[in-house]
Amino acid sequence: MPAHEREFCDTIGLVLGVDIGATKIAAGVVNAQAEVGASVLLPTRAAEGYAVSRAQVFAAIEHLFSPEIRAIGICAPGPLNPKTGIMVNPPNLPGWRNIPLADEVCRHCGVPCRLENDANAAGLAEARFGAARGFSSVFYVTLSTGIGSGIILDGKIYHGKNGAAAEGGHVTIDYGSETLCACGSRGCIEALASGTAMAARAGMSTEQIGRAAAAGDALALRILDESAEMIGAWLGSVISLLDPDIIVVGGGVSQIGEPLFARLRRIAPARTINQFAYATPIVPAQLGANAGVLGAAAMVLT
Repeated sequence: MPAHEREFCDTIGLVLGVDIGATKIAAGVVNAQAEVGASVLLPTRAAEGYAVSRAQVFAAIEHLFSPEIRAIGICAPGPLNPKTGIMVNPPNLPGWRNIPLADEVCRHCGVPCRLENDANAAGLAEARFGAARGFSSVFYVTLSTGIGSGIILDGKIYHGKNGAAAEGGHVTIDYGSETLCACGSRGCIEALASGTAMAARAGMSTEQIGRAAAAGDALALRILDESAEMIGAWLGSVISLLDPDIIVVGGGVSQIGEPLFARLRRIAPARTINQFAYATPIVPAQLGANAGVLGAAAMVLT
C-alpha cells in the first residue's frame, strides 16, 4: 500500500492545505470549521526547474507543519493521478514528471497525504464551504488563464476510471476551428474563451474588458458577448450531460461580474435539451484566494 494511503485519523483536528500553482505556493493550517489560521505564500520558482520548485513546496510545508497537523492535502495543476498521488506531467511545472508527491510528503512528515487536481479541489471547497454549500451535485468552473472544471457528485469529487475526469476546458465546441489548444486539439473551450483568449482578441486584460464593457465600449462588449456565447453553449452541454444542482464559476474572468453572469444565465438554458435548465443556478464562487488551500484541506478533513 502506498504510504499516502495509510489510514486517516478519525479525530477531527488541524490539517494542512497546500495549493501549488505555476507562480506561487499557498499553504494554510485549517481546522474542522474550515477556518484558515497560520499561512504562508512562497514563489514556486518553476522556471528554475524541478529541484528548486520541489524545495519550495517542502519549504512551505515545513514552515507550517507541527505535531498538531494530522494530515496534509495538496492540490496542483494536472495532469496528475489523485488515486496514486502522482504528478504526471504538468506543463506549467517543468520537470515534474511521474513524481509520487503524496508518498514523498507522507514519508517526510509522517502523516497521511492526498493529492488532487486544483480545479477539483476548489470545486470541493465551494461545495462544502462556499457558494454550493448544501447542494449534492456541483459543476465548478474556473475561468482564468485557462479553463478548469470540477465535478462533485453526492458531495464527492468525480474522478473517472483513471483519475482524469472533469477536464472540461478541453471539451471541443468547434471541431472545425483553426484555433489550436495547448493540449493539441482544435476548438477547445479553453482555447476559444479563456481569459487568455479574450485578452488576445481584445488587446487588453480581462479586468480592462470588464471595465470597458461597463462603460459601453463597443469592442469590449463584442468580446464579452462572443465569449459568453461560447461559454454559455458549453455550459448548456454540461447541463444536458450532468443536470447539476448548481454551477459555480470562479477565476479571474468571473470578476467581470453580473454583465458576464447575466449572459450565461440567459444563454446556457437556451443551449440544452434540459427543460429544467432555467432553474439551474449559475453563481459566482465565494472563497476567492482561499479556494485552493480550503479545497486541499477539504480532502483530508473527515
